[in-house]
Amino acid sequence: MNESGVNAKLDTAEIVDIMKLLPHRYPFLLVDRIVEMDGDRSAVGIKNVTANEPYFQGHFPGNPVMPGVLLIEGMAQTAGALCMRFLDEFKEPPLVYFMAIDKARFRRPVVPGDTVHYHVQKMRSRGRVWRFRAQARVEENLVAEAEVSAVIIEN
Repeated sequence: MNESGVNAKLDTAEIVDIMKLLPHRYPFLLVDRIVEMDGDRSAVGIKNVTANEPYFQGHFPGNPVMPGVLLIEGMAQTAGALCMRFLDEFKEPPLVYFMAIDKARFRRPVVPGDTVHYHVQKMRSRGRVWRFRAQARVEENLVAEAEVSAVIIEN
């Protein structure tokens, strides 16, 4: 156990586990698996990008590119799953709402066949507000990065 009482061992989450942590569903669930969770400090989520993604029909016909905003959403969903994994103070499952995106940068396109690894690292959490530094990588190449903030709301 770490100082906050959370088991610090590495952990994983399959799609069924992620669906218990997040309210998102197809076509907006953008994390297929979480391969690494280090307490409430960091996580690595994976998205396997396929040609069947609905957004490729219009972004862009003949030259499919994953929209940058969806890369940010995938990073935020990975961070949200990490938040929810360690909350047990609520009577009913709370919701995680996106609060802010800062320092977003896009480095290269993500295309069908890519496997995106979302690396999120907690910068701080105060009360119900969490802030993360996040990166999206394909084959160790940085494709996008941002700082994202979320708030936990009891529903």
